[in-house]
Amino acid sequence: MSDGEWLERRFAENRAHLRKVAFRMLGSPAEADDAVQETWVRLARADAAAVENLGGWLTTVVARVCLDMLRTRRTRREEPLALPDGAGDPARELELADSIGPALLVLLETLAPAERVAFVLHDLFELPFDEIATIVGRSPTAARQLASRARRRIRRGSIETRVDRDRQREVVGAFLAASRDGNFDALLSVLDPAAVLYADEAALRAAAANAGRGAPALAAELHGAAPIADTFKGRARGAQPALIDGEPGAVWAVGGTPRGAFLFVFEGEKIVEIELVVEPDRLAELAIEINPPGR
Repeated sequence: MSDGEWLERRFAENRAHLRKVAFRMLGSPAEADDAVQETWVRLARADAAAVENLGGWLTTVVARVCLDMLRTRRTRREEPLALPDGAGDPARELELADSIGPALLVLLETLAPAERVAFVLHDLFELPFDEIATIVGRSPTAARQLASRARRRIRRGSIETRVDRDRQREVVGAFLAASRDGNFDALLSVLDPAAVLYADEAALRAAAANAGRGAPALAAELHGAAPIADTFKGRARGAQPALIDGEPGAVWAVGGTPRGAFLFVFEGEKIVEIELVVEPDRLAELAIEINPPGR
């Protein structure tokens, strides 16, 4: 058996699994095929003989491809490379459609890309968070938070309770205005009573370094609307509204370059989670669009 035939055979052994992973992440059989095709391209270019766990390697690659596709959702333009036998089989399309409930697919569409990837890989395919972390470009703790946040949104049926993007932007604007004005009651009005604030290590270091200049005392986790409102009261003066991974959020930016980000999770018209991201590597992984005034 030639090296090429061996590679095709090994890929064919994993293809059904890869298509299920891709479909659950993307929700589209056609896009799942694109992701599997791109995985085949990358395998063909790699030194597969040096890969100790080919199945795990392929799952990691297809997950990264899906994450990129979720972030861009742009039409692929390159000529397709022929896959090993069986791609595009209608019976397999039906198997994909039956492999995940339509209600869950709808709910997955409400998640940010990194949340969806973390949830699918951990909750549906039981990958450990240290492996998921390398795929989403975050720490294992942050990957765990992504999956946890996704799980809560799905469990609560967020598709039924979340408001439209315009209203969420209004909530973010109200939060920033109340913070700047030092209006404790207005902050409470936009925060869920059980809201949680998460801060990464860089945010904690920055707060500690600037404590003498009025920076708030941060903890890795802070629970409850009142403590969170007290933390932000009179602050966030330099924050601007933004779209972060397609979701309403806010950033601190210097010369148009984000230096920190607020990631919000909404339940109805209340903020239930805020995550402060300052780590440069994590910021670089976020798709941030700073909103012009009035947008």
